[in-house]
Amino acid sequence: MLLRNSRVLLFSFLFINITGLAQGIGSNPSSGNAPEQSPERSKPLPGVPGQPPQPANSPDASGDQQPQQQVPEGSSSTGQPGSSQAPSQSPNQGQAPDSQGQQPENGPPPTADDAGVFVFKKEVEEIVLHATVVDERNRLITNLDKAAFTVFENSRPQPITDFRHQDVPVAMGIVIDNSGSMREKRDKVNKAAINLVKSSNPDDQIFVVNFNDEFYLDQDYTSDINKLRSSLEKVETRGGTALYDAIVASADHLKKSSQLQRKVLFVVTDGEDNASRESLEQAIRRLQEENGPTVYAIGILGEEKARRARRALEVIADRTGGIAFLPRTVDEVDEISRTVAHDIRNQYTIGYKPSTPKSVPGYRSIHVDARAKGYKVLMVRTRTGYYPGQEQAAR
Repeated sequence: MLLRNSRVLLFSFLFINITGLAQGIGSNPSSGNAPEQSPERSKPLPGVPGQPPQPANSPDASGDQQPQQQVPEGSSSTGQPGSSQAPSQSPNQGQAPDSQGQQPENGPPPTADDAGVFVFKKEVEEIVLHATVVDERNRLITNLDKAAFTVFENSRPQPITDFRHQDVPVAMGIVIDNSGSMREKRDKVNKAAINLVKSSNPDDQIFVVNFNDEFYLDQDYTSDINKLRSSLEKVETRGGTALYDAIVASADHLKKSSQLQRKVLFVVTDGEDNASRESLEQAIRRLQEENGPTVYAIGILGEEKARRARRALEVIADRTGGIAFLPRTVDEVDEISRTVAHDIRNQYTIGYKPSTPKSVPGYRSIHVDARAKGYKVLMVRTRTGYYPGQEQAAR
């Protein structure tokens, strides 16, 4: 992934150096004047075109060679506004008394470093989950305590070592399809993305990636609405759809450059991937690295693309603890973006120390149960598993 102006900077770099060389040849050696320094070229990020990412099952990509995970047909993470599969209610609908801002029940609260960035301090061996809880009517439940939860890893219960329910900043990548078929949809999608930011925590750190058959980081981490709006307006609407490559590169950027422990990708596309080097299975494998991002995906799909594209978005969202929304028209995207913001701001953070050390390789499945007096059914949405050892301790 490149900054979109990196090519311009490269040409500027060559031009200034050639000009400086010519001036140096014609100048008086005794004057001591050195040629003016050229600006530094923008550094490529993971997934730069021409340098395909390592295959998901190579030692360089994962630290230990694992068989690729088979992706089943179908998923339960699909949501549509007004359906029973997505938390689309207003912020005060069906919720218990507000618990935002309460002190953590166990463990120190998140702290701000010298730059004002909130970070979670966690043990190296601790696994951190971000979980959303809904009842049988799909209403967000926000008043549970630590005792309501049970965490299972590989079907074995795990002791919960940390528990919080606070609205803290997240690192978020907004990843938007810029292919030719999106031409007439981009204005409404851009508006929805900006409303997502406005409805989120004001201290969130957000970057923007536009993609077609290539993908560009058009705005790195910021909370400035004007900068984000400007980057979303870099519309080309041409080329194919390298969805998996863009998601993997954005997840890598989150992992390697963000100080924030909570990570999210908000992805909007209108078609099936037809240009990626990564396969769906490889992309999911990369997303399931330890402390990978939660993916919220919106698929504005026509009937001819619906089956395979829907399956891909559903599986990506389900495995990472997010939701795949499949609206009938682009007019529904704005409402969905507000639902996503509300979902993110009402998650529980649950930490546990796995009974199997992280040094033991292999995929670990995760399941979380919640039970509390007064609720018939509680459903917990979080990531379905992870590959250990893919991340250093959070700073």
